[in-house]
Amino acid sequence: MLYTIIKENSYQDSVNLMLLTNKISTMDGVNKVQIMMGTPANKDIFKTAGLHTEELEKAAANDMCIVVDTDSEDKIQEVLDEVDNYLKNQAISNTKQEFESVRTWDKALKALPNANMAIISVPGQYAAEEAEKAIDNGLHAFIFSDNVKIEDELRIKQKAHEKGLLVMGPDCGTGIQTGVPMAFANIVKQGNIGIVGASGTGIQEVSTIIDRIGGGVSHAIGTGGRDLSETIGAITMMDAIKGLEVHKQSEVIAIISKPPAKDVRDQVVNLLQGLSKPVVAIFLGEAPHSHEGNVHYANTLEETAAIAVDLAKGNPIKANYNILTSDVPAADLKPEQTTIKGLYSGGTLGYEAATLISRAFGLGKSEHAEEGYLLKVNGFEVADLGDDIYTQGKPHPMIDPETRVQYFETAAQDEKTAIILFDVVLGYGSHDDMASELIPAIEKIQNESKKNGRNIYFVGTVCGTEQDPQGYQDQKNKLAKAGVILRDSNNQAVRTALAMLGIDLKEADKEMKPASKVYEKQDLTVSPAIEKLLNEKPSVINVGLKKFTNAITENGGTVVQFDWRPVAGGNERMRKILAVLR
Repeated sequence: MLYTIIKENSYQDSVNLMLLTNKISTMDGVNKVQIMMGTPANKDIFKTAGLHTEELEKAAANDMCIVVDTDSEDKIQEVLDEVDNYLKNQAISNTKQEFESVRTWDKALKALPNANMAIISVPGQYAAEEAEKAIDNGLHAFIFSDNVKIEDELRIKQKAHEKGLLVMGPDCGTGIQTGVPMAFANIVKQGNIGIVGASGTGIQEVSTIIDRIGGGVSHAIGTGGRDLSETIGAITMMDAIKGLEVHKQSEVIAIISKPPAKDVRDQVVNLLQGLSKPVVAIFLGEAPHSHEGNVHYANTLEETAAIAVDLAKGNPIKANYNILTSDVPAADLKPEQTTIKGLYSGGTLGYEAATLISRAFGLGKSEHAEEGYLLKVNGFEVADLGDDIYTQGKPHPMIDPETRVQYFETAAQDEKTAIILFDVVLGYGSHDDMASELIPAIEKIQNESKKNGRNIYFVGTVCGTEQDPQGYQDQKNKLAKAGVILRDSNNQAVRTALAMLGIDLKEADKEMKPASKVYEKQDLTVSPAIEKLLNEKPSVINVGLKKFTNAITENGGTVVQFDWRPVAGGNERMRKILAVLR
């Protein structure tokens, strides 16, 4: 039976409520539970989960909604006690904070008059409006929020460009600003490589490999995944590249992009060819066979990092960085075990795996792949478990292991499965000890498979650095002890998995060629606001998720917490009227 409790005017951020939902769901006697704010979008999630009730329709966006499916009415009080204890503990932990909390933009700006950036992590339907307020107050905007309309993204990016400001996002998961990690980010050593990326885990993979092979990062500027679309036209990427060109500490520039619109890609390359600094670029999905002019083209994220470090150190550029560097473990497989299942928390890492597997087996793109899959052909599957289809009302798989464990178990049931590929992404925002959470499921699958006369091999990579809160080597040691075959990059992990199936994915050597044409001269003028941003530690107004303050305060930045609430109690009509009157 479904029981509904509405806690009026009890706003909590989405991550807190997702983690609380997970905690309550483990209680004996609770069949299903969902705890969310009463926004229209969240009410739709309740419907999808089979937990919608009439009482929910009365809830406002500021109201916390708890729906419990249980066979015992007595269980409800126990659930409420657990909810109250959780929220009380949150309140106690917040009293220990090293930053000021405010409720309005005016107070935030008074508390931090030198603020140069706002991090926006509010529900998507409000994000553009809050970003626009930041821009109007002369702040660069880092928009973590997703589900922002592309026409709103275009509008605020054009406005920011006109004011000489950067909009990083929407759906910008990571960044590094003068050594300070932003949102879901790793701690990497500072250095002379500046990164601009239309890819969150792409930035994380490249920056952490740079750190581990002896390089350092000056900045890692996220643009949001749609920035190189035809609609947006690389507004943020072009401005960020120009900023790194004039930034003295950035001596090498690395560009990372999900598949771009062709004309937009050409505009970006045209800009890169006119820079005074060497560049390495990866446009995911492409398979370049040479370097050209000022731009070194990479096929993989690992190659991107390796070329960047060699450029930064003045080393010769190697003809080939995509060679398997470790011995291939022997694989004792049944004849029917011929496929790989890739189950990723990092979408870009998953895309890279899908591309390499497709290339190795000549699979092409899956025209009928289900939503949420990057590859689903002939038993080969690669899924981005951070896709919206998997995270509706649930924490991201970097935070919570539940979805990944479920898909591990499903993959193991397929008699064609030989290898399960996966990633563990460390850093601020990620789970404190993901390895320990995944190991019981891995060991259970391996033991049960052996009982059934099969071997299933787990091949993985840990994306992180030794400076990360979780400890890179500690996570690797735990996974290796559980029998996981670990490699130092996603590229090496995929190539190892392929080699275990007898496939040696070779790539041709690349040579350096002169520019194929005369590229147009570009205006490399940079606004004072962007120059200032790149030469200072960030001073941040954090609008939304309080978790993001930790990375800033612990790494030399300053922050004021904006305890955001929906305007007009979430009433859309009133909110729009107030926005017009503002």
